[in-house]
Amino acid sequence: QVQLVESGGGLVQAGGSLRLSCAASGRTSSVYTMGWFRQAPGKEREFVAALRWNYGITYYADSVKGRFTMSRDNAKNTVYLQMNSLKPEDTAAYYCAGGVVLYSPYDDSRRYDSWGQGTQVTVSS
Repeated sequence: QVQLVESGGGLVQAGGSLRLSCAASGRTSSVYTMGWFRQAPGKEREFVAALRWNYGITYYADSVKGRFTMSRDNAKNTVYLQMNSLKPEDTAAYYCAGGVVLYSPYDDSRRYDSWGQGTQVTVSS
């Protein structure tokens, strides 16, 4: 079992930046891909970004491409989501996920079996 703990959410004005962190503990060797998903009130959970842990390859939703960057720190078993040029439509609860996802699609939340508790991001206009 892998435990995931997110941090870094908050309130920011449109155009601002935030960096989310997700620290993994437990059986981290069983995680091949880490992902970020978000869910706004009344909407379904949607894919934001994914990272193949061993290769550092990243994938992004079209809505965040060019604005968000996912990265990792192997020594800390932590992944990050740097969010720049934030927009009000980025407002959501952001969830970190991990799983044995070895091939695409990486944007299917059902393929991830470990989830964090979520961190709220609110972007004001």
